[in-house]
Amino acid sequence: MIAREDYQGNILKALKEITDLQNRLVSTGSTHRVLDLGAGTGRLTCLLAPIVHSIHAFDISAEMLRVCKEKLSKTDLTNWKVDVADHRQLPIDDHSANLVVSGWSVSYLAVWNKDTWQEELEKWLREMKRVLTANSYIVLFESLGTGNESPVKLEHLTDFYVWLDEVGFQNKIIRTDYKFESLQEAEELSRFFFGDELGDKVMKNNWVILPECTGVWWLKM
Repeated sequence: MIAREDYQGNILKALKEITDLQNRLVSTGSTHRVLDLGAGTGRLTCLLAPIVHSIHAFDISAEMLRVCKEKLSKTDLTNWKVDVADHRQLPIDDHSANLVVSGWSVSYLAVWNKDTWQEELEKWLREMKRVLTANSYIVLFESLGTGNESPVKLEHLTDFYVWLDEVGFQNKIIRTDYKFESLQEAEELSRFFFGDELGDKVMKNNWVILPECTGVWWLKM
């Protein structure tokens, strides 16, 4: 399903626009280092690895990172590492990274810690301040509705959205639409990954391109 998502490449476009990543591309003498938190199977890691000096992917799931490592091992790239670690306690030196990205992950600190969600998010932000150099960026991606052409904020993330605003994150909306080979593929994959309601909606609208909105939040340190 990931292979069909963001067929217009808007995630990378947003990263370049927000962080001036174009000036951080691989070059002689460059020391720019990117951290991907909650990397999972490598959605963002694999996207960024070809164009940055180095990238270090972290996740609490060794199995997810195994898939990420397999993907990266099939390339000629050697500028990557993967390690099991919690967002709030990373095994790296102080002020050693220039960019943190995290897709569909940091919000779980709020979701999984209903009584202490704010404390956990503050721990995470302190850790970001520790590992990042001055004038670096944190960029977060969160879903704002698959099968919707306009953004829909998720009710269970209400506190998370408010907290991001309070600590100074800016945000924008991008489209990360899925493009399928056929209506049949669109219906089958949508039904499998998102459920019957979306599968029915795909068929009703004859969607070979499935709309999706994604929120991008960023903070300059």
